[in-house]
Amino acid sequence: MNVVVRHQAEALAAAGHHVEILTRRSSPVSETVQLSPGVTLRFLDAGPARPVPKGDHEHFIEAFRLQMDALGPYDVIHSHHWFSGMAALPLARRRGTPHVQSFHSIAADPSTPLSAGERPESPGRMAGEEWLAQESDALIAISEAEADTIVQRLGGSPERITIVLPGVDGILFRPTDLVPVEPRDYASAGPLDIRGYAVVAGRLQPLKGLDLAIEAIAAVPEAIRPELVIAGDASADYDGYIDELRALAARHGIERNVRFVGPQSRVDLALLLSGARVVLVPSHSETYGLVALEAAASGVPVVAAAAGGLREAVLDGDTGVVLDSRDPKVWAGALTQILSNPAFARRLSLAARERAEHLDWPRSADGLVTVYRSLAHPGAGDRRPSLLRA
Repeated sequence: MNVVVRHQAEALAAAGHHVEILTRRSSPVSETVQLSPGVTLRFLDAGPARPVPKGDHEHFIEAFRLQMDALGPYDVIHSHHWFSGMAALPLARRRGTPHVQSFHSIAADPSTPLSAGERPESPGRMAGEEWLAQESDALIAISEAEADTIVQRLGGSPERITIVLPGVDGILFRPTDLVPVEPRDYASAGPLDIRGYAVVAGRLQPLKGLDLAIEAIAAVPEAIRPELVIAGDASADYDGYIDELRALAARHGIERNVRFVGPQSRVDLALLLSGARVVLVPSHSETYGLVALEAAASGVPVVAAAAGGLREAVLDGDTGVVLDSRDPKVWAGALTQILSNPAFARRLSLAARERAEHLDWPRSADGLVTVYRSLAHPGAGDRRPSLLRA
């Protein structure tokens, strides 16, 4: 499940609201799960009960809407990603229910070349996102960069956009001396390199720039070269992508320096980040980059691409290093500076943790409530609405 959706839902429930999360059934699971007090997760039958490539999602929009129609009523419907919005907005209009849209990611500009290996967007996505941006009652952006994209590319009205930053669990993600030398996912490959390790975490797809991470590590001087731990899994769209990355590491002669550990639980990811010397976020595009905030809370410096919201998630020279270049040698230079200069790394770490302490999930949920209440119950004071997260 989307990390932002779950944490915001739980923070809303902790504040006294009732939240239902609706998602497409992608495996044979029970219809309803109580995630926590006040948060109900419902799986709707729309398409096969298995993961499908993102480009196929639009085929199941009508089926998802029909399943939604049996639920409710709700005071507010908040859709996450375009697929959910396309299902929910017509239903919200028919019911007279306010509709809020979060995109999280926006289709690539047709004039922009795709990253090597990226699949073309589904035919209906770009038109669908424009419609949602122009017709929803309110739009939630996760960064200034995303807000600008919604206005400039999708035609959304600036007056209807509210920026609500994500949060981070500062208790789970925290600086610690506990280095995860042998978690269960690493044990078969032996202990991590004594020189420390760097981390890339997230969905494994070309858009995330994992090839740059491997090439940058290869260009770091061998005496201080850390192991690169890659956490995450490839989606159904990118079968074989991990094999391509392994082959790239082998071509650079660093196959022993690159370790794929698969998807991690939140607890295991926190342990992994806490023991890292540096976290890399080399994405071609990010609306924000939550892993950069989780690294900051863990007191770990970040080297990030100057892509979208990453400029806001990482403060260049303060909480990490932000690079306009995608030259592996430039990235290796930034990594070398952090790895070979403990005082510099320590300064970045302290500043990163301090900033993360001001960004928690209750604050993020408060931003949502302000928007919800303005739509559902103008002037209703402290009334607690029931909320739907589609």
